[in-house]
Amino acid sequence: MGLRSFAAALPAALMPGLHKPAPEPTQAEAASFDALVHRLAYLPKADIKRIREAYRFADEAHLGQFRASGEPYITHPIAVAGICAEWRLDAQAIMAALMHDAMEDCGVTKTELIERFEAPTAELVDGLTKLDKLQFSTKEESQAESFRKMLLAMARDVRVILIKLADRLHNMRTMQAMAADKRRRIARETLDIYAPIAHRLGLNQIYRELQELSFQFINPWRHAALAKAVSKARGNRRDLVARVERDVVKAFAEAGIKVEIQGREKTLFSIYKKMKDKHLSFAQVSDIFGFRIVVDELSTCYLSLGVLHQLYKPQPGRFKDYIAIPKPNGYQSLHTTLVSPLGTPIEFQLRTEVMHMVAEKGVAAHWMYKSPGDAKQTQQLGAHWLQSLIDIQDETRDANEFLEHVKIDLFPDAVYVFTPKSKIMALPKGATPVDFAYAIHSDVGDHCVAAQINGEPVPLRTELRSGDVIEIVTAAGARPNPAWLSFVRTGRARSKIRHFLKNLELEESRDLGEKMLSQALRAEGLPLPSLDDEDMPAAQLWQQLARWAGNRHVDELLIEVGLGRKIATIVAKKLARMLTEQGQRPDAVMLSMGRFASDDAPAQGSVTLDGSEGASVRLATCCRPIPGDEVRGYLGRGEGLMVHTSECAIGRRLMQRDSEHWIAVSWSEELSRAFEASVGILLTNGKGVLAQVASAVSSAEADITHIAMSDESERRETVEMSLLLAVRDRLHLADVLRTLKRSPAVLRAWRVKPQGQPAN
Repeated sequence: MGLRSFAAALPAALMPGLHKPAPEPTQAEAASFDALVHRLAYLPKADIKRIREAYRFADEAHLGQFRASGEPYITHPIAVAGICAEWRLDAQAIMAALMHDAMEDCGVTKTELIERFEAPTAELVDGLTKLDKLQFSTKEESQAESFRKMLLAMARDVRVILIKLADRLHNMRTMQAMAADKRRRIARETLDIYAPIAHRLGLNQIYRELQELSFQFINPWRHAALAKAVSKARGNRRDLVARVERDVVKAFAEAGIKVEIQGREKTLFSIYKKMKDKHLSFAQVSDIFGFRIVVDELSTCYLSLGVLHQLYKPQPGRFKDYIAIPKPNGYQSLHTTLVSPLGTPIEFQLRTEVMHMVAEKGVAAHWMYKSPGDAKQTQQLGAHWLQSLIDIQDETRDANEFLEHVKIDLFPDAVYVFTPKSKIMALPKGATPVDFAYAIHSDVGDHCVAAQINGEPVPLRTELRSGDVIEIVTAAGARPNPAWLSFVRTGRARSKIRHFLKNLELEESRDLGEKMLSQALRAEGLPLPSLDDEDMPAAQLWQQLARWAGNRHVDELLIEVGLGRKIATIVAKKLARMLTEQGQRPDAVMLSMGRFASDDAPAQGSVTLDGSEGASVRLATCCRPIPGDEVRGYLGRGEGLMVHTSECAIGRRLMQRDSEHWIAVSWSEELSRAFEASVGILLTNGKGVLAQVASAVSSAEADITHIAMSDESERRETVEMSLLLAVRDRLHLADVLRTLKRSPAVLRAWRVKPQGQPAN
């Protein structure tokens, strides 16, 4: 748009970024190669010839197929190829765009495409093909798996997603013939997945149009009402906009700076989202109209900013320099909001022509540049995120979980932070030091123990702010904490933590299974055969046992024993028979020790608890055992080992019903942590009683991890309080209870027993 054209053209700006509708071609014209060929002038004649061959192949494959609108189906691939041609994609991408539905809808095989059009084109088409031919338990699982396939193909070759976005854009533009419920479903999917992907890759023009069309189909009434309101506001502000434009043109002419001034108008969806998120009325949305200043050179952006700030007063806190610190998708511009002569705020964006190209086309700008340097710069757009897709895939086998992680990364709304060496990093809003640690390297995240922001120690759940300098403290023996999953924001961090914990749980379950099998085999008077791979006879024996149990390998069998999916005594009896067949005889001493170990009393071979157990061994919350309590272990099916006190009512019922799943458990003499005990307190109601209780607990060197009081405490003379206390053992708990009873406000204090009845 030229210097003096904005005010005149403003009424056409209702949907910025949307293509102005051209005269409708006839069905024959739209279905012919001539509708596309004039857009391919940037390609060599040899490439156009290959594309014509792909068109003929697609036309023949789709012969007799029609769209919901009644048009020949081939009009859709031609339109998709036309959008790709606007980005000046190469011949392989245009050919793949023409044939993108051939494998899915026409039964064409990948081998056939390789023979006709070579492997690179066939790979692009395959990456665009859904997994409809495979059987999935639910439609959601099928959709998630298809997304995963497409996104991973996109990570290998970004042309896959460019073609897919062109496909989705044309489908969205031509959905009127579909049923209303189907339109809404496709529009919702577009708004949740495809529009954010376009934004993440810097394709802002496509991003805005996909949002706008989705909004139109999901909320048609609101869309129409907002369109009417914007049209009315445009008419009311025409004089203001024209005056601002004249002032800006004059200011730049006097400064001798050559610029191009473009009008910018908020899309209806962005207006609606701002009204909804900030609870504003339409009249309160002030930045509906704005200006974009495009200049020749980078330095001129800052000179132009000075001209504007001398012309009108800037609004404090509304200046953003996305040139010095680009957005994660590569977007660069200066943003400033100025107060117009009538007191209305108007936003200005200042950028170079190259920045404008990247801002609108994102990764697609790579194919549109003539300069090799610019091409190299744009190749890096989105590269970090594309690599993160592969990283997430490495740790995530479940398709729905993969899609969940990707969705998290699709809405960054970034904060910009610095490493101690002043390297800048973009992270999603709400990100924490743990996200930062995993963004640096997965090893840094796995071994993170503490963090400093701007030189000050902070909790790992602290939200980062733009400009923070982050330093991560690591320890060799540290490992991810499951609690991190409650506050991390990046898909990369979440998938890395989950992957580590899953592997850790399997490793712990394997070790537990080995212990339990060893204990059960001692009851048969035999030692556990070597699990060393170098011991060939033992390795063959283990492999034979695994096959008998229906497992692929020994580790899988031990994991299933540790998780309670297979009973250790039954597996041990089978192993004992196999060892006996090989000539081994039960040892009398070990047999007597094994029988003693299988009794209720803990003995050699029992599972020992020291507080370092992970997900495979848990303390039951019904009785909350602590060191000093008599305990036993219940091996739930697939749940690992659950430890109960010997007097726990729930444990007793399980013992009567499922006695073969119980094993001996004992406490270690060396404990690595405190344990939670449930305590009840009856105290006099009054001011400061909670402080007295906290002081008493603290003086006894214990910690309160949870506190609850009865609902009607304000209207009663006495109040009952429930505490969870972190204590070392039974002796420590007894000391805490004695200290509590000496407090003036406390009438009674007791440990809550498994049956739920208090005991002094």
